[in-house]
Amino acid sequence: MKRAVLSFAAAIALSSCDAPGRHSAEAAPIRPAEVADFATLFSQNCSGCHGKDGQGALAVGIGRPVYLAIADDATIRGTTESGRPGTSMPAFAQRTGGMLTEAQIEILVRGIRNWAKPVEENPPAYTSSRPGDPSRGHDVFAASCTSCHGKDGRSAIAITESSYLSLVTDQHLRTVIIAGLPQLGMPDWRSNNKPLSDADVTGVVAWLSSQREALSAQLNH
Repeated sequence: MKRAVLSFAAAIALSSCDAPGRHSAEAAPIRPAEVADFATLFSQNCSGCHGKDGQGALAVGIGRPVYLAIADDATIRGTTESGRPGTSMPAFAQRTGGMLTEAQIEILVRGIRNWAKPVEENPPAYTSSRPGDPSRGHDVFAASCTSCHGKDGRSAIAITESSYLSLVTDQHLRTVIIAGLPQLGMPDWRSNNKPLSDADVTGVVAWLSSQREALSAQLNH
């Protein structure tokens, strides 16, 4: 009888989740496409450039209040899905060559939106509704940006060199001017005694874009 009891106990032990060669359902690995936790998805795919909790690192802090005040869900979703061609922002959606499912991208959009907080002043719009004036932009740049970027943007923090302008889009320039890069010492559009207007921001982007075009023309000759 004792031997039978011991055999039964051994059988129970061998059938348990801790038995060699057996794995419990809890220990089964989760496939990448099945990850549904926002913190995990953001950490694995976004934090390297956008920082912990989206507060900014090498790129714009997409979890900061100013960015979330100007970027709607469609903007966040579209950028995540398709990236920014010609820049370091890759496409993450499976249908555009990335690794994330549509459901995972929606989890990221909702999670990022949950970081939003009120912004007292109304920032300029995410996109401009009219063309910018490069001449006005140059004047605004001279008055507001030269203390860091130098005359015509050619200081140690140069932003009118081809090595920089060739890597960023006009939209990126606009977003950075409005939202800033506080983690890198770049203030937002309210940095001056008089915050930049929508026309001011649009003008600065137009002027910087003209510098890119001029540099491209020089390289092609």
